[in-house]
Parts: sequence; structure tokens; C-alpha cells
Amino acid sequence: MNVVVLRGLLSEEPVERTLASGVTVTNWEVRAEESGVSHSVPVQWEDADRKIQAVGAGDEVVVLGVVRRRFFRTGGATAARTEVLGHGLAKPTQKVALARLFESARSSIL
Repeated sequence: MNVVVLRGLLSEEPVERTLASGVTVTNWEVRAEESGVSHSVPVQWEDADRKIQAVGAGDEVVVLGVVRRRFFRTGGATAARTEVLGHGLAKPTQKVALARLFESARSSIL
């Protein structure tokens, strides 16, 4: 099972790009705190909808996704990146959307 629920602040503006395959990806950095320690977590969305594109630096978000490690070529070398691939999003103030997000996470676990 691979389920991630991540809550934090977007530390910078999302960056969108189109891959050679035609897939549009949006990359974020989410700053999450755990026991007073801040962690920067990379999050990627594939073919993000308008709700995903509407968030920006400083927004607090809750993301549902999976952890993945991907490998790619850059500068003639193979590189790797561990990130969260986002599948769902809600702001902590959006109670109904947040409840749906947690129900989706619970369904993935059970």
C-alpha cells in the first residue's frame, strides 16, 4: 500500500511544463512541519485541473497522493527524484472537500 496525506504550505509558485510525451506536469514544493522540524516535500501533478493550478506560494494545502521514485536522464547522466504524485487536493478550510479527501485515503487503506 502506498498512500500519502501531506499538509503544509506551498513554499514557492508551482512550475508547469510539458514533457516530450505530451503530458503536462505541475511541480510544487510543500513545506510540512513535524515536531517543529520543517521538511520540503516535492509534489508533482500530471495534467492538473484548474483547482490544482489555482494554488500558489503561501497557500496551505492538504494533498493526497503516492510516493514514487522516478529516474530520468539529465546532462548525459541518470538522476533520481523521490516525490509525491498528487491525486487529490483540498485546503484545510474546505471541510467538505477535506472529508472527501480523507474518505478517499481511508478507502485506499482498507
